[in-house]
Amino acid sequence: MRGHEGEGLAAYFSVLNELLTSSGKTQDGFTFEKRVRRPPKDPINALLSFGYTLLTNDLMTAVNIVGFDPYIGYLHAEKYGRPALALDLMEEFRPLIVDAMVLACVNKRILTRAHFIATEAETYRLTDDGRRIFLEQYEVRRKTEFTHAHLNCKITYQRAFEEQARVLGRVLQGELPEYLPVLMK
Repeated sequence: MRGHEGEGLAAYFSVLNELLTSSGKTQDGFTFEKRVRRPPKDPINALLSFGYTLLTNDLMTAVNIVGFDPYIGYLHAEKYGRPALALDLMEEFRPLIVDAMVLACVNKRILTRAHFIATEAETYRLTDDGRRIFLEQYEVRRKTEFTHAHLNCKITYQRAFEEQARVLGRVLQGELPEYLPVLMK
């Protein structure tokens, strides 16, 4: 299962550039070749890394609220200090929260090249103003309501983090036959 998760991500990231305005290039010249985490070698990777860190922290909180150990997961290998379960739950929220927000920020020019600093090591990071804007956009996205297909009600993404952790708990306790991910129509 773990190998397939990695293969899926590789296929997903191979087409992410096509979602940038003007067939893979924004007005500010943002492009995305491949996912590079440590260190991020372009502005898009810097935004993805920052967003995934925020999302992982939110999911760690949700997992802790429902009483799980965030360091014991099923898709991600257990390593000291790595919140495997939070990372597992992140997979279904990654495109809905962070990826969609990053694409909106660059395609709508909410963030521009002026919001990034290139370091001597040829890595990128946000300026203070860029970080403030990104955090505001993340907060807006977290508080966005959607209709949860399985719960049949409107909830925020923030609440969905905890609800999905509860769904996982119900599956593990045998109350549900299978895990039901958040689905968008």
